[in-house]
Amino acid sequence: MKFQVFPIVITIFLICCSGCVSNHEQQKTQTDEAEFFCLNEQMKRTTDLVEVNVRPIVEQLSLSGKIAYNENDLVSFRSLLMGVVEKVRFELGDQVKKGQVLAEIKSTEIQALFQQKKSQNNQILLLERLLHTQKTLLKDGMISEPEMLKVEHDLELARIELSRIDQSLELYHAIGESIFQVLAPKDGYIIQKDISPGQIITQDSESLFTISNLKEVWVMVNVYASNLKYIATGNQVKVRTIAYPDQIYNGKIDKIYNVFDADEHVMKARVILENRNLNLMPGLSADILFEIERKNEMALAVPNKSLVFSNNENFIIVYSGECKIECQKVEILAKNEEFTYISGKLQPNQKVIGSNALLIFEQLRNK
Repeated sequence: MKFQVFPIVITIFLICCSGCVSNHEQQKTQTDEAEFFCLNEQMKRTTDLVEVNVRPIVEQLSLSGKIAYNENDLVSFRSLLMGVVEKVRFELGDQVKKGQVLAEIKSTEIQALFQQKKSQNNQILLLERLLHTQKTLLKDGMISEPEMLKVEHDLELARIELSRIDQSLELYHAIGESIFQVLAPKDGYIIQKDISPGQIITQDSESLFTISNLKEVWVMVNVYASNLKYIATGNQVKVRTIAYPDQIYNGKIDKIYNVFDADEHVMKARVILENRNLNLMPGLSADILFEIERKNEMALAVPNKSLVFSNNENFIIVYSGECKIECQKVEILAKNEEFTYISGKLQPNQKVIGSNALLIFEQLRNK
């Protein structure tokens, strides 16, 4: 019986050893798989790779400001005549064309001019008849030539006065015998309106409306005393509004007003921008970005989207191959709207993950 039991024991021992070896190999394979993270096909299509380059360190200074009208382009209309507003044909914000009728005003001054015109026409008619008579009498020798020349002179003066009245009526755009029209002096938009039907216009009345074409606008920048050393005429800037934060407008400092605003305790600087799509609406708040280059300072630069912030530390995802991806801790030296300047173990021209950096970081951390 002893010899029969021994082969059975050996067989069981070999089976156990074989199972142990198989389990060890399976665990090793699983461990190897856990040590690496590979990009799947979908991730490859949506993930950008960027190279790390050495760049001059350029920081950004962000100042506040507002979009304002181009004061050199504003046209404010103030009536030359007194009267009562009959009709108003525009609203605040309307686009108008040069020569477009905006309002009609009834005025006693226009009425007086029409009366003068009638009187002058009658006088000219009488003088023309008198001149004809004078010429006949001169031929008959009944009057002297100077008498006839005096009538000619009076007739010429009357015609000159009539021409002056006609020019005045044309200047005021008179229609009818007591009403004149207010015409748009230029193409543009109504940005201020202070006129309504029934309103009485006097010599002391403020401007009735203001027009600007809005093709160019001013950006008034608030410059604090601590920032004066960075601001100079000709500085290139980037402007971004609250309404359209993804739209960047490039410009430069056109003028610095060398007087501090007593209310805001800032000095104003001006940037002139083209307003092609009319998105730069006067009154909008804006951020104005200035680039400040550190002289003779260089550092590794990565796009801001490549940076991952976790547990009060900054990381980037270094790409060495499809299955050779690792997190690396870095220190931030400086930052601007586009790049972050870092120090770490990276080498120039190494590749790092751009888009999907946070997603890949989370998967690596969970391995």
